[in-house]
Amino acid sequence: MTTSTRLAIPFNRPHLAGNEDAYLREAMASRRFAGDGPFTRRATALLTGILGVRTALLTTSCTHALDMAAMLLDLDPGDEVILPSFTFCSTATAFALRGAVPVFVDCRPDTLNLDERLVEAAITPRTQAIVVMHYAGVGCEMDAIQDIADRHGLVVVADNAHGIGATYRGRPLGGLGGLATQSFHETKNVHCGEGGALVLNDPRYLARAEVIREKGTNRSQFFRGMVDKYRWMDLGSSYLPSDLLAAFLTAQLEEFPHTQARRSAIWDAYDTGLAAWAAEHGVRRPFVPADRVHPAHLYYLLAPDLERRQGLIAHLAERGVHATFHYQPLHNAPAGLRYGHVAPGGCPVTESVADRLVRLPLYAGMTPDEVEYVLEAVRAFTK
Repeated sequence: MTTSTRLAIPFNRPHLAGNEDAYLREAMASRRFAGDGPFTRRATALLTGILGVRTALLTTSCTHALDMAAMLLDLDPGDEVILPSFTFCSTATAFALRGAVPVFVDCRPDTLNLDERLVEAAITPRTQAIVVMHYAGVGCEMDAIQDIADRHGLVVVADNAHGIGATYRGRPLGGLGGLATQSFHETKNVHCGEGGALVLNDPRYLARAEVIREKGTNRSQFFRGMVDKYRWMDLGSSYLPSDLLAAFLTAQLEEFPHTQARRSAIWDAYDTGLAAWAAEHGVRRPFVPADRVHPAHLYYLLAPDLERRQGLIAHLAERGVHATFHYQPLHNAPAGLRYGHVAPGGCPVTESVADRLVRLPLYAGMTPDEVEYVLEAVRAFTK
């Protein structure tokens, strides 16, 4: 197929694994719609198996999982939390909502993750946590970050929205950090439209996390027969997803290996098919260290400058291919300036990357013809 045969390629097309409809009908027939039902338990068991962890709580979004993590840290107004500027705003908002000050640190130029070499300089007596985000599902330098956290008595929270199925030095990303969060938004490898999970790698947080997720009550203990009535115990909110969402998610998680295989084949086709073109035009492809396995969540290119990034996006749009940029720096965003501050040295790498990065369409349902069409469209850009 050539680019003269015009196709319409969206950036994302939510994947259906196959059993979503059957499981939704089963959940509806059971008349058990609220959370913590049979499908919540099935989905949770599948998720913990994939992540190699003991405990995870499904939530209504990754944002809500981050909100719960921030509540569990018992932050006081003015406490500081170190996090990357190159991430989604929810990573910072969750902590700013508790009165904490996000301290924005630059990203590495290779993996685009939080630059662990800059973290220690950002620590002050008010620092309580280091928050990492595994960009594109490529693990941060977690051993170095955890070592810094341990020496300073800090908690590591991992935003693993991109990283289900990924590993760092043989360990699943979801099992790293005292707390970790997952996303099941429709753009993710596994989804239920909107959803998430909080992974409790440090067991001391579990009991309180259950209370926070259930509006601040010990309702979960009540249904397990541990108390004779449930009461208001703490602050919290309604973070528990319905069993209908869990039914959809169960179907997705059951087919996770097949979904990953399809996404990985597309990622590999892009990386191989664009290698020569990228080298010729000064475009950088994703970097994955040898000790990490990525989950083929997204495929990005780094153009030499903003003008050529914008030119490539427009060029692809003319051919029916929807490519897009990604995160804009948090440290100089209006809310970032209001609620946080930037670490010493600023975030020049983040500012550069944000101007140059373009993401190509990648979803499990892409056909070989569609992948080839995208490749030909990209290679036709020679400016």
